[in-house]
Amino acid sequence: MSVLLLRLAGPLQAWGSAARFTRRTTENAPTKSGVLGLLAAAQGRTRDADLSDLAALEFGVRLDQPGIRLRDFQTAHHADSGKAMPLSERFYLADAVFVAGVAGDSKLINALYRALLDPVFLPYLGRRSCPPSQPLTIAKPLDISLEQALREAEWEASEWYRKKRADSSRRLTRSPGELEQLELLLDCRAGETPDITLRDLPLSFDPRHRQYGLRGVRGTHTPLPDESPAAASPPPSHDPTVGLSPAAPRTT
Repeated sequence: MSVLLLRLAGPLQAWGSAARFTRRTTENAPTKSGVLGLLAAAQGRTRDADLSDLAALEFGVRLDQPGIRLRDFQTAHHADSGKAMPLSERFYLADAVFVAGVAGDSKLINALYRALLDPVFLPYLGRRSCPPSQPLTIAKPLDISLEQALREAEWEASEWYRKKRADSSRRLTRSPGELEQLELLLDCRAGETPDITLRDLPLSFDPRHRQYGLRGVRGTHTPLPDESPAAASPPPSHDPTVGLSPAAPRTT
């Protein structure tokens, strides 16, 4: 059993689980279907490919920087006829940062890690208009439990958000020894009662008949990691399209 952690950071993200017709909503955290879709794209899987091995992976996410919700009101016209298309609302999370993780068979987890280093299709954060602004990989696969990996991972929040949160904490009255917390959302274990249920377990991405199953989610918290200046150093620059250049060497 191995764990792969991903850093999901970008100007905009959108993780829908119940979007219908002209109203495209987003959850407050990455969905399992969205993250598995990102991994499938990195491997170059087609939309009608078998997803059973990915769907069987354990999934969890830590909310390092929740972001703010944005509403985009869109209009469009048909390119040929000029006819007005239905008005639509699209919701996004702005300035959000998450640490997501998948756990499962070591061979599959290592294959997914290699794919993220040299993706076949450009990964995006829920929608094609939401590319990542930082490297997706945090470290090589780990041989620990998913929950332990998410609890021990370094805090990935932006430097400005760390400062803002620290300033807010100093203005609040806290009891001695009280610690800041980060929220964790994890797959329910067998026999557990879920805190929430989402229809975001991908069964098929085929556009002719997309299918999603229900997934139980349990929520918990973990203490905020160290907020020292060293931990808040900015991440390296990143261009997510470099690996897609025909001239770029492929990772073996």
